[in-house]
This record gives sequence, structure tokens and C-alpha cells, in this order.
Amino acid sequence: MTGEMRRIIVILALAAVTLPALPQRSADYGVSAGIVTYIGEDNPLNVFYKPGPAAQFFYRYNFNPRQAVRANFIGGYMTPLGSFLGELGATYEFNFFPYSTFRSRRVDYTPYIAGGAAISAMTQAGPFLSVPFSAGFKVNVTNQVGVEIEYGFRKTFTDKLDGLYEITDPGGEPVDQSRIHNNDWYSFLGVSVTWKMYNRLAGCPAFAEMGKDKKRKRR
Repeated sequence: MTGEMRRIIVILALAAVTLPALPQRSADYGVSAGIVTYIGEDNPLNVFYKPGPAAQFFYRYNFNPRQAVRANFIGGYMTPLGSFLGELGATYEFNFFPYSTFRSRRVDYTPYIAGGAAISAMTQAGPFLSVPFSAGFKVNVTNQVGVEIEYGFRKTFTDKLDGLYEITDPGGEPVDQSRIHNNDWYSFLGVSVTWKMYNRLAGCPAFAEMGKDKKRKRR
């Protein structure tokens, strides 16, 4: 592992760890159930080739109804490779429509796109960098609770996921020169439930009035 890669891993780890320290009133927590799949020399075309089970836990900080950042951890099993996968990532999200799970009098929904960076690891590949990019759809089913579906790919910077480094014919000759030493990919499809946790007292109008009264008395 190079020094530059170590620095990137440290930065990503710090970002994932420090995001939950941001104000909780603008935060969502979520859990996902889904599948992971692999694309590489052993499976160059089928994006749903032998899917394996996966789960995701994430924390999202919403800057406003259209923009957010998310820290996530994904764990899954790569069925065709017989290997466990782990991913720790930080992602930027953009909502096409204003969205919030705080609204209780109407249903909010939006398609969204996301992209970022992640540290991934597999049994036979060790830690490696990957670039997640995905698209999804969010809907708030009740106040403070939402449901999402997301599908995305991970562009990796390694060709070691399947242990194959080039496609060859039975005679050992490369089948397609353009595919030699291509880096492997993997994907994640998940359905998530999100909820918003915050200090109810801080959001109470009576509490706000109490704060105003204290300020008046100081004056």
C-alpha cells in the first residue's frame, strides 16, 4: 500500500467517523437490506450475476432539502467469488426535488443521485479504494420516517477481486486486448428505512419561548 493510498484511507475514515458529530436535528439514520454483485474477467456483462446478500448502515447529514452527505458501512457476501466484502464510504447526495422526512402533512418524494469515495476490502483482495456512484428514489412514509431504494456501482482500483488479471482463450492468448488488466467492479442494490433522531425539547415551541423570555430578562 502506497503512502498516498494510506493518506486517502485516513481521510475517508475520519470523514465517516466525524459526520455523526454534526447537529443531530438535520441528520437521518438508516439501515438497508439488499444484494451485492461482481463484474470482472469472470463475469464481464451480467450485472446481476449470482447476487449475494448484503446489509448497509448509514448516517446522513442534510445541508438543505436538496443536498446531503452520507457516511455508510456495507457488508456483504460475493457469492461467485466466495468472499466477504466490506465498505466504508463517504458520499454526496443531490435530490432533484426538495425532500425532508420532517413534514407530516404531505408526502415528500424525490429521485436522487450520489457519488463519493470508499475504502473497500475483500478476503483475497485486501483493502482497496473504490468510487461509488448510484441513483435512487426516496419517499417519506410518515413524519420522520422514509423509505428509499438505491442501485449503484463501485469503480475499484484493483484487478484482484476474482484473482484473474486478463481474459484468455484456451490457448492462453488474450481474447480482447482492450480488456487486459481492467479493474474489477461491484454493485449494490438496497432498500432502506431511514428515521430522523433529534432533541424533541429543542424543537418544541414552548422551549423556544422559554429561551426568548430568558433573553428578555437578561436585558
